[in-house]
Amino acid sequence: MPETAAPATVGNSEFDRATALTPHEPGVYGIDLPEGWTIFGALNGGYLLAVLARALGETLAHPHPFTISAHYLSASRPGPATVRAETIRTGRTLSTGQASLFQYEADGTETERIRVLASYGDLASLPDDVRTTAKPPAFPPLAHCVGPDDAPGSADHQPIADRVLLKLDPATVGWALGQPSGKGESRAWFGLADGRDADPLSLLLAVDALPPTVFDMGIKGWVPTIELTAHIRALPAPGPLRVSTTTRNLAGGFLEEDAEVWDSENRLVAQSRQLARVMQS
Repeated sequence: MPETAAPATVGNSEFDRATALTPHEPGVYGIDLPEGWTIFGALNGGYLLAVLARALGETLAHPHPFTISAHYLSASRPGPATVRAETIRTGRTLSTGQASLFQYEADGTETERIRVLASYGDLASLPDDVRTTAKPPAFPPLAHCVGPDDAPGSADHQPIADRVLLKLDPATVGWALGQPSGKGESRAWFGLADGRDADPLSLLLAVDALPPTVFDMGIKGWVPTIELTAHIRALPAPGPLRVSTTTRNLAGGFLEEDAEVWDSENRLVAQSRQLARVMQS
């Protein structure tokens, strides 16, 4: 029998290669954004956030994003890009910085795609004390959840689907059968397809990886992110993550989407909120 490939490791995985930066000068990095992290031709917002977070991690005095807010100014496309990062302030426990990603238009004009403001610290140095009323989402084991390959009919296969493990709670996929619940919920097991364990950067991908909650509200179409703020609360334990996303208010064509990410030890390791716009098809 053929040997099973060993899982990828942090620092040696497709995700790490896809977010790797080439330093040009202090605070300036180059990257060739790969097509493999796209959905319907657009680069995933969580993946792009991880790219900028990596640049800040290589620029600031502290290693981990504690809070990071991104404004998506224009659509990013696969191909060459430049990331510029700078330190705003360095303190004893936190460093604050900002970063932007730029690409060139066909006429040679440099265009800013994303701008980020973030505070970094050391998650490994945090105390173990936890006092919370938050509870991990309850849904079936991974083997009883459904992924893109289980979709009925001839669903469009997207490149990013080959790079992530995404198994959705059956209770939140009625929209795929024409029976949305109307609750604005999505829940799933999440991981990287090559078996790489989660770290703070891949948590930024996790908060923006599930199908848009508006699907569960009976609305189809493109849902571009306007702004996304993520809080990384702890270093995640090895194993798949559980992610839940909810929307409580869709008004004027805009919605908020809140995400929670829980690790295999039932710890809340990441939270996010984004404002997105519904572009109905």
